[in-house]
Order: sequence, then C-alpha cells, then structure tokens
Amino acid sequence: MNKTVLNEKKPRKKNSLTFRVYMFRMCFRILLFLFVVYIYFQRKPLLSSFTEIGFVGFFSTFGLMQLIWIVLMAGMVLQLLPVSSITMSGKKCFAAHYLEPEEKYDKAELYRFVQIMNIKAWQVMLIWLLFNCVFGFLYLVEIIGSSEMVLLTLFYYCADLICVMIFCPFQTFVLKNRCCVNCRIFDWGHFMMYTPMLFIKSWFSWSLFFTSCIVLIRWEFLFASHPERFWHGSNTNLRCENCKDRLCKIKTPLNEIYRHIQEDISGYFRKKKN
Repeated sequence: MNKTVLNEKKPRKKNSLTFRVYMFRMCFRILLFLFVVYIYFQRKPLLSSFTEIGFVGFFSTFGLMQLIWIVLMAGMVLQLLPVSSITMSGKKCFAAHYLEPEEKYDKAELYRFVQIMNIKAWQVMLIWLLFNCVFGFLYLVEIIGSSEMVLLTLFYYCADLICVMIFCPFQTFVLKNRCCVNCRIFDWGHFMMYTPMLFIKSWFSWSLFFTSCIVLIRWEFLFASHPERFWHGSNTNLRCENCKDRLCKIKTPLNEIYRHIQEDISGYFRKKKN
C-alpha cells in the first residue's frame, strides 16, 4: 500500500457556527469580567453606584452602568427566544426543535429519566443556594458590600460559559449528563448568575434577578409539561449523530482525561487497600 496514503491525515472537521459564536461569547464575557475587576480596584465606588440609583435615575442617563445592564438583560431575552444563535441545549424546550424518533420510545424509561434528573437538579439547587447564602450573609452583616456582589455576579456571568465550553463541576460531579445538549438545568444559568443580586434592593439588581426567575420558571414549566423534548431517547435532535452544535469539542477530551485520572486514583487506593 502506498505510504503516502497511510501517512495522509484525516481532514479536520470545521468548527460549527454555534461553536464559534459561543467561543466568541465566552471570550467577551472573560474580557468584560476582567474590565470590571479593573474598575473594582481603580474606581470601586463606581460599582457600588450600580445598585444605588432608582428606576427613574437609571434611565435618565446612559453610561457604563446602563451598557452593562443592557448586555446582561439581552442575554436573558435571547435565551427566551427560539433563535438559531443559541445552542440546542437551550432550544430543545421549544416545540419547533422537537423531533420524535421513528422507533417507539419507552415512556417508562422517560419517566425514570425525569425522576432521576429532578432529584439531581434539586441537589444542584440546594448546593447553589447554600453556597450563595454565605455571600448573602457576608453582605447583610456588611463584611462585603454591593461592589463585591456586583463583581461576584460578573464572575458567575463569565463562569457560566466556561462551564458550557470547558468544564462544568455540576455536570461532572452531580448530574453526570453526557453533554450540555442533554443538560437538565441548562437554562438555570441566568438564575445562578444573578443569585447575588437577590440580596441587594435596587432596580439594577432586582430587574436582573427577577428576569432570571422568569427564564427559570419558563424552563421548569416546559420540562414538566413536555419532558419528551429534554431526553435523547424521545428527541432525536439531542443525539450525538444529529448534533450540529459540537460545543463539546473542548469539554469531552478534558472530561475523558479527568475520568482516566479518577480511575487511576481509585485503582491506586484499591491496590493499596488490598
């Protein structure tokens, strides 16, 4: 056989448009967070002012505060719409993106999936709320201020897409789902981002937090009403062979590395025990 044929490399698959869009969004969020970190150390009172202006005063001028609010709010509005620029992870809740399999699926298996995922989802919610209650308590006793809570929110805003594109601790340690397309709590992201804003009584903070609650309630209502849209066994659009997003390009290899490390560590301790 010709050596040139043997040595010929397989053509690399091009990154999907969705992958490129989400990589751009992740980089944008990282830069925005770093910019806010810079403001925190150089002009800390400016961050505090985000939560000190009322509704009328907020819209009487246009500056950095209003620009950041528009960017944050636009992300949630985008998530509520079945547009092509968001991943199937978020679009699967819409009827237009449900594709019933040709073969009959087991409804009992679907209900088992719903029960298991509900238990895991509320475990995540409990962990998240307990974790953020620490920051809420520190804020209420005035150990940290509103500027730190705004900074924390922007950190969550940045971390949200890092979880989608690179590594998600909830996926790895609690949910153990295959990918974000099959994630039970994908649209919980905004609620989790703006949890710190619940503790601050202001237009800026509560407008973001309660809008995120709308996103969360919409998601949970659709999951309860149409669970078949959320399971790969009953929605063929969620199967790997039909995936057009391919957002797992970075995350899957990293998860495999983590899995092998975990197996090696477990094997080491088993041998040591024996």
